[in-house]
Amino acid sequence: MLKALIFDVDGTLADTEAVHLEAFNHAFGQVGLDWHWSHEDYVDLLEISGGKERLRHFWHLTHPDMTDLSGGALNDTLNRLHEIKTAYYENAVNEGRVQLRPGVLSLINAAHAEGLKLGIATTTSPVNVAALLRQAIGDDWRMMFVAVGDASTSPVKKPNPQVYLQVLGDMAVPAAHCLAFEDSPNGLRAARAAGLQAVITPTEFSAHRDFDGALRVLPSLAEVTLAQLRGWLAHAAPLSAAN
Repeated sequence: MLKALIFDVDGTLADTEAVHLEAFNHAFGQVGLDWHWSHEDYVDLLEISGGKERLRHFWHLTHPDMTDLSGGALNDTLNRLHEIKTAYYENAVNEGRVQLRPGVLSLINAAHAEGLKLGIATTTSPVNVAALLRQAIGDDWRMMFVAVGDASTSPVKKPNPQVYLQVLGDMAVPAAHCLAFEDSPNGLRAARAAGLQAVITPTEFSAHRDFDGALRVLPSLAEVTLAQLRGWLAHAAPLSAAN
């Protein structure tokens, strides 16, 4: 029986990645770095979950022989980059430049109306989550969600299932009675490792990836109903959470 829906944020609730890419490139210029990530660069970098982790990964790609700067200077630089990037992204969201993907809000509202529990399981920062959902739902958006897991509550990023396990625990609902919604292979692996079936709605940044093991792969959640979700889950083979 379907009792809860758990949503990833970036790429799933909203097609955010183009604005995130713009924000990263803005931040590079602000601190005087000559970095510039192309669309193709970012497609590859999205295999690394988490903005700070992505920055650190790219640093080591471009400086393979350089260790951390003395006194934590590298961490300071990466933290400053991420702060500038996050502020730019939040401003873009507040300007209405990021919208929920088709069908997302209708499905959230339908689930809430029928008494299903709703959760968020993301690797992004709480500031990004709040900015998007405040813009889309309103200032009381948090009342819609029983549990919110993000980079501040689950620091080990997807494909590790930590954030899903946290949200499942907070919701007090067995994984077999929940569905996850994702857009990336890392998200799919994290959901399945937590014992969750996952519905995937890829974006242009992830459409070429392999989503073997997904319950469904759809272009969007437009016209997806709770009745369909219940049917898909009822006929799915059970999964076991990773130890």
